[in-house]
Amino acid sequence: MASTPRTRPPRPPSSLSPNPKPTRYKSPSSSRPSTSSIAIPLEPSSNFFPSSKSEFSRLLAVVFVAAAVAFSCNYVFTFLNRQPKPFCDSNPDFDDSLSDFCEPCPLNGVCHEGKLGCVHGYRRLGNLCVEDSNINEAAKKLSKSVEGLLCEEYAQFSCTGTGNTWVQSNQLWEKVNESKIMDEYGLNKAVYAHAMQRAMEALGKVLERRLNDQGIEELKCPALLVQHYTPIFCRIQQWLFEHALLLVPACALLLGCIFMLLKLRRRYYLSVRAEQIYNEACDVLEEKAVNARSMTGKHEPWVVASLLRDHLLSPKERKDPMLWKKVEQLVQEDSRLERYPKMVKGESKVVWEWQVEGSLSSSGKRKKAQESRLERGERANLSPQQRSWLLKSEEPVNC
Repeated sequence: MASTPRTRPPRPPSSLSPNPKPTRYKSPSSSRPSTSSIAIPLEPSSNFFPSSKSEFSRLLAVVFVAAAVAFSCNYVFTFLNRQPKPFCDSNPDFDDSLSDFCEPCPLNGVCHEGKLGCVHGYRRLGNLCVEDSNINEAAKKLSKSVEGLLCEEYAQFSCTGTGNTWVQSNQLWEKVNESKIMDEYGLNKAVYAHAMQRAMEALGKVLERRLNDQGIEELKCPALLVQHYTPIFCRIQQWLFEHALLLVPACALLLGCIFMLLKLRRRYYLSVRAEQIYNEACDVLEEKAVNARSMTGKHEPWVVASLLRDHLLSPKERKDPMLWKKVEQLVQEDSRLERYPKMVKGESKVVWEWQVEGSLSSSGKRKKAQESRLERGERANLSPQQRSWLLKSEEPVNC
């Protein structure tokens, strides 16, 4: 049977447009459309890019927030899933080529099979080995106790001559262990032994060491350090002994100066006080003589010297014989006074008598002298204007 010829299907009405789009011819043999037959636009749409600055800024903000969230999630995921590197063995036979795959062992650390451990006296802090503060404090206290015991022993020997300058180390540590420093810091025996070892290392730089005849180690405090443990009275005693050759003459000179000053002070006091008593005695004798002349036969013109002394001197001054001797010397040098013995009530007494008749009394002279001194002092205190007024008032008035 003869095959019928194929005819082209009629064109759809849309093909009558002025710009018809070409279409691919589908073969009737294809039962389903393929993906290559879908039309793909060659240019993006006009709404794909932002059309204003506000839309562009919002786009940047969205991109920035998305990038930050992605970076944070990636960092957290990496940090949580990261496994720490093992520590490199501290064994000297360790292969250095494997150091890129492990962490180096820190200082004062002991690393084995990737694990970190610290030596005695240190504790782990993260990936480091830091010094244990309890052991450090215990070592410092131990060294201070040992230093104090040795230096106090030496200081006692230098002051009193008793004690020892060299002390055996085993006896010293027995005394230190009595202080119970291990219990105070809560240390076990191993750690306490390490603290003792560290204390000895520190003391080895300060203390003096030697071995005795039995081979036992002995320790001694240096002389410069002993001075800080010597009592004050012992320091004073040692200083006096060292400077005795200078102190003895200096003290003698000082005592001599003090003695001379006291002697001069006493001489001045006796001179001033004797003059005061002498003036009082003159007043009494003068008054006695004036009264005796005015009342003839009723009063004696003389006065017993011992009675006058007890009248003028205080009980404390009577115990000082030098004071009354000074007064007697002044009376003996005065020509107005006469001293002579006289029988008074059956006993021989020394009496004093005022001998000047019709002369100006000594008390009047002293009063006038005191008044003139006071007047001069008052004028010196006046102002220049007041002085001129005073001179004008003293001028005589001419009538």
